[in-house]
Amino acid sequence: MIEQIYTKRLYLRKMKMADAHSLFKIWSDPEVTKFMNIINFTHEEQAKKMIELFDQFAEECKAIRLTIIEKESNEIIGSCGFNSFDVKSATTEIGYDLAKAYWGKGYAPESISALIDYAFTTLDINRIEAKVEPGNINSIKVLEKLNFTFEGTFQEYEESKESSYDINVYSLLKN
Repeated sequence: MIEQIYTKRLYLRKMKMADAHSLFKIWSDPEVTKFMNIINFTHEEQAKKMIELFDQFAEECKAIRLTIIEKESNEIIGSCGFNSFDVKSATTEIGYDLAKAYWGKGYAPESISALIDYAFTTLDINRIEAKVEPGNINSIKVLEKLNFTFEGTFQEYEESKESSYDINVYSLLKN
């Protein structure tokens, strides 16, 4: 599995327990978690448990999450990764989050572009999916910038935060 990926401005590496404090600050921001399938964290212990869960998924080759680090400042600014793998159909789903201070600076497309390249060249993935709430305009813009195709909306597809909500599905094919 992925250990590290470098881009022009970013360093993506497998998430570590030492990242918990920085990731907690990101995952505790209600604006960051608004469109995530988690409720904003209130205790750093929740970030540690999330990292443990990601470690377990990585060991089982079910998913992998990477910490996004800005090279210049060496600051943890978010996370990204593959939320699932389907080896038989050569499909994966991507996910990402960034600290609010880093929104609108091109870090999301830069990190996701690196994941796409890794998926297509190293993992031999054929299809990458992204599932986004229709109101998450910033994330939709990132996917459109990276040439993902809108495939449709699943009505009341996911349940979180005490209600069901719609999900837009986007995809990018290797060929």
